Amino acid sequence: MKCRHCQTELHDTFIDLGFSPPSNAYLRQEDLTRPETYYPLRVMVCRSCWLVQTQDYAHYDQLFESDYAYFSSTSTTWLKHAADYVDMIVARLKLDQGSKVVEIAANDGYLLQYVQQRGIPCLGIEPTTSTADAARAKGIPIVEAFFGVKLAQEIAARDGKADLIAANNVLAHVPDINDFLGGMAVLLADEGTITIEFPHVLNLIEQSQFDTIYHEHFSYLALGSVDRMMRTLGLRVYDVDQLSTHGGSLRIYACHQHAGHQPTQALERVRQQELQFGLETIATYQGFQARAEAIKLDLLQFLLEQKRLGKKVMAYGAAAKGNTLLNYSGVHADLLPLVADAAASKQGKYMPGSHVPIVSPAALLEAKPEYVLILPWNLKAEVETQLAAIRQWGGRFVIAVPRLQVW
Repeated sequence: MKCRHCQTELHDTFIDLGFSPPSNAYLRQEDLTRPETYYPLRVMVCRSCWLVQTQDYAHYDQLFESDYAYFSSTSTTWLKHAADYVDMIVARLKLDQGSKVVEIAANDGYLLQYVQQRGIPCLGIEPTTSTADAARAKGIPIVEAFFGVKLAQEIAARDGKADLIAANNVLAHVPDINDFLGGMAVLLADEGTITIEFPHVLNLIEQSQFDTIYHEHFSYLALGSVDRMMRTLGLRVYDVDQLSTHGGSLRIYACHQHAGHQPTQALERVRQQELQFGLETIATYQGFQARAEAIKLDLLQFLLEQKRLGKKVMAYGAAAKGNTLLNYSGVHADLLPLVADAAASKQGKYMPGSHVPIVSPAALLEAKPEYVLILPWNLKAEVETQLAAIRQWGGRFVIAVPRLQVW
């Protein structure tokens, strides 16, 4: 396999999670009697540009189907994050009714609704029909397509260039990362700004977040690797924020190479953090496999022990990271009889691979489990508040990553 950015031959494995189905390929009742497609889930490291990336097996249109079930507005934490971002960026860039904002991977309009409320012209780009329809229902204009240079040329010719291009948690999902970043360069106004948010691979390594690895994530990103890729396409990073979202993320601010935006002290600080941590040293990526195996064994030991004691363990959050954890650990409905999720689009379906049924939060509370395993550990505070009623019968919460914790 060659690096998807620089075409260097790849030889170094970061982690091998065996075989699993696509993490968002939720199953219906009738699917349970049909064959299920599994793909290898193996991540490599490029020693030339230091892009961490999955080995390619599945095509993107097999991973993002028209009934894609992830709706960003389901999480109140994420809605607040989006609203706060819009408040900040509008003030910082002095955006107004004469500006143009484009969001790539607009999902269900979770972010652009706040742009629209300010009367700022906006456009969402979203390839999945289910979420695109939800955004349109909010009155947000949507182009239902995958983003790249060709689409960027069409939008720029028809609507003009963008003063702000926002892209949250999508860059990792892009198979042709050069085409995606190249499209941003085409669509961006001369003095415009791009903001991209992505989970920081430094945190993934430091906190053993192997469950954030799944087929829909083609790349695992750092400031250094993203800036290096951008510079080959006429862009550059000029600022960065360190965020708590998704277990530790970066928000980078980028512009055309010859734009007037000056590099910040924060940019240099994060660059040095990455170098000191060793993100451009191959030894940093070695040994991660053993840490993932230890988490798997601890989780299995806990579930087996509770099963022998006759205690009920149920899960909350039918998230992609939960599917990676369950499939890598070999957990099925015999050890974890159900998972609750607030998204109505997932309820009544089954987790891919493990076939754990997905129910409403009310059904979980009705079952009165002794333990609730929170699969989206990045939302544990939100989930603990939503399910506080389990304390009435002595119920406790559990997370497995970065280590098994029970409280």
